[in-house]
Amino acid sequence: MNNIHIPPVVKNILIINVIFFIATMVITRVDLSTVLGVYYFDSPRFGFWQPITYMFMHGGFMHIFFNMYAVFMFGSVLEQRWGAKRFINFYLITGLGALALQWAVQAFEVYQITGSAIDRGQIPLDLFLKDRFNPALYSMEKSATLASVYFTPMVGASGAVFGLLVAFAMLYPNVELYIMFIPVPVKVKYVIPVYVVLELFLGVGKFQGDSVAHFAHIGGALIGFLLVKLWKDNNRFYDYYE
Repeated sequence: MNNIHIPPVVKNILIINVIFFIATMVITRVDLSTVLGVYYFDSPRFGFWQPITYMFMHGGFMHIFFNMYAVFMFGSVLEQRWGAKRFINFYLITGLGALALQWAVQAFEVYQITGSAIDRGQIPLDLFLKDRFNPALYSMEKSATLASVYFTPMVGASGAVFGLLVAFAMLYPNVELYIMFIPVPVKVKYVIPVYVVLELFLGVGKFQGDSVAHFAHIGGALIGFLLVKLWKDNNRFYDYYE
């Protein structure tokens, strides 16, 4: 344990996430998830700070544990390779990319129902304050979809974590990992693509009871892939970005 080295940005990410998680349990008079989680951009509950703060909020112990474990395991290697500045930029950009794709999917859902991705101006404000939509205007199923889009916050570092996973797989493809229920080590270049495809399947499938933002995971993975390709293939940009 004395040989474990946690680079500074990863260390601070871990500390901030733990502080936020403890705060959600200690501060009971305010639901911090509704303040610091991120809402759909057209929601009356959206705040300009949320696209950043949502990356440091989590919905439960297992959620934060696995995300922070991945940040520690994979992020530490990447920060040591890239340096602190490039790593924190990568982390934040992939987190924002995850949100962008999630918003795009939500905008498409709203457009399919209402004919506009920005629907708030067409609905009386009191219906928004009640966290529901007028059943006289929409069916129960469509009303539930709109209410979910507009009034369910997204929390977690998973989008940025998927960016880290993809970056690690691209830069260290032959590193072997032990996966649960698989008795032999598997190279990371095989594990991560399967994981991303699974997320796409779950996102498109929209299985009942599944509250995970799968498209945010895909968005983080996609932006992570593009950034690593850009940095590897364009040395001039790579030097400039530093």
